[in-house]
Amino acid sequence: QAPPPVGPHPPPAPAPPPAAARMFSWASKDGRRKKDPELFQTVSDGLRRLYRNKLLPLEDAYRFHDFHSPALEDADFDNKPMVLLVGQYSTGKTTFIRHLMEQDFPGMRIGPEPTTDSFIAVMYGEQEGVVPGNALVVDPKKPFRKLNAFGNAFLNRFMCAQMPNPVLESISIIDTPGILSGEKQRISRGYDFAAVLEWFAERVDRIILLFDAHKLDISDEFSEVIRALKNHEDKMRVVLNKADQIETQQLMRVYGALMWSLGKIVNTPEVVRVYIGSFWAQPLLVPDNRKLFEAEEQDLFRDIQGLPRNAALRKLNDLIKRARLAKVTARRRAARLRPVPRQSAVLTPPLLAWCSLCGSDPLSPTPRPVRPWPLPPSRPLRELLATQDFSKFQSLKPKLMEAVEDMLANDIARLMTLVRQEEAAMPSQAVKGGAFEGTMNGPFGHGYGEGAGEGIDEIEWVVGRDKPNYDEIFYTLSPVNGKVSGASAKREMVKSKLPNTVLGKIWKLADVDKDGFLDDEEFALANHLIKVKLEGHELPADLPPHLVPPSKRGTA
Repeated sequence: QAPPPVGPHPPPAPAPPPAAARMFSWASKDGRRKKDPELFQTVSDGLRRLYRNKLLPLEDAYRFHDFHSPALEDADFDNKPMVLLVGQYSTGKTTFIRHLMEQDFPGMRIGPEPTTDSFIAVMYGEQEGVVPGNALVVDPKKPFRKLNAFGNAFLNRFMCAQMPNPVLESISIIDTPGILSGEKQRISRGYDFAAVLEWFAERVDRIILLFDAHKLDISDEFSEVIRALKNHEDKMRVVLNKADQIETQQLMRVYGALMWSLGKIVNTPEVVRVYIGSFWAQPLLVPDNRKLFEAEEQDLFRDIQGLPRNAALRKLNDLIKRARLAKVTARRRAARLRPVPRQSAVLTPPLLAWCSLCGSDPLSPTPRPVRPWPLPPSRPLRELLATQDFSKFQSLKPKLMEAVEDMLANDIARLMTLVRQEEAAMPSQAVKGGAFEGTMNGPFGHGYGEGAGEGIDEIEWVVGRDKPNYDEIFYTLSPVNGKVSGASAKREMVKSKLPNTVLGKIWKLADVDKDGFLDDEEFALANHLIKVKLEGHELPADLPPHLVPPSKRGTA
């Protein structure tokens, strides 16, 4: 037997791993188990963590942000649904916003000439005011930080109008400058107008194109803008505004001409949804199509009211599209056929860089076509490519690709369950206030102003002055038990030619006892409020005490 070795003893051999560890050693290269699936509290939290932990590393490695879209930030996942309004000048974009909110907003200007020369983000705020663009893009709570890439020429034409309005508690609205025609106008803007709209289109929930029924010509710049909105046709809606100014037969021709013009520009097999109406709170000039306008307006309002309910699903869908594009970009950057000759009298450096980016050698006897980029790049992209050092592109990293694949295959499926739960807990019509209230009251659908304040200091009921005239009309409607039904009152009230959103609000104020009928005092009150509106005054949000009918003052 050999003697024991002299000197320090060697360390004992490590104990074999337990059976459970050996059983799952295949789960990873170092023998450790994979992490349990992440648990998400909300959809926004899950999207933010998935993007930051799994997709963003792939985008950074292959410079996705230089060629496609800037990196997403926390505000992009937490912001309210946004509606983008696009149209030529004097199509009623600003008036449309004013109609939805039933309130003026800071920076608003309305006129027949080009008035809006800025991008205005109308958002909710406790204090009414305007935040200029340069201050807006440094606010981490707003989803506009990446807009600083468009320079001071754009930021000087960008602002945020904040105000406490109930409509803005659920959505935000982006007003845009009126689109003109001609090369001179495009140059004089000082920034890439179409690129800014494309940036917004990637992040908004709904894009509304407005057309004036008297101006259907689609200018060169408008065509360029619509093409910049490609790949977002699912978000696009079209509004044929000011349709009350033309007769029925002419309206049919205008609608057909608009569909024909859109068919040449919007490259989709489906027909674009066009809403016909007159979206403002003034009397209809030609009221013959009132029922059509009522149905179209309710359809559009239901579409907008459903945006908060579908916002989480929209963000999830956009993240999936972004992940797939990032995967294609990574493979394209890494899969170059062979180095492209740098010295060539045939191709310019930007085109050489393009071929290198696509993985093709144009000087090879058998060049390899690569799709979907078979054509030379556009001028702005050539300028970008000329400044890039393609030798610094990294080879394909399997771990980064596997992380994105796992996100698409597993994490998204788990997150989809949470999306359905949040949708079920949210009302189908989440947007409240403004014109949306007028489409849900009585027979008209789904602070005191100057006019409503008349008679506030008088002892007598101010409506009583004209009540004898209103009573003559009331008794021609064949009241039953001293009251007229909503259908009978509606036939008389629509003679004012006011939009149904306004008449719906008047019905809500006049039906003091909320029984769905109007007695003689309530009918007189409804006619008084119609008179107030026709005189150009605003309706009160709630019925002032001095306008409450005398017989209802003990119970109202």
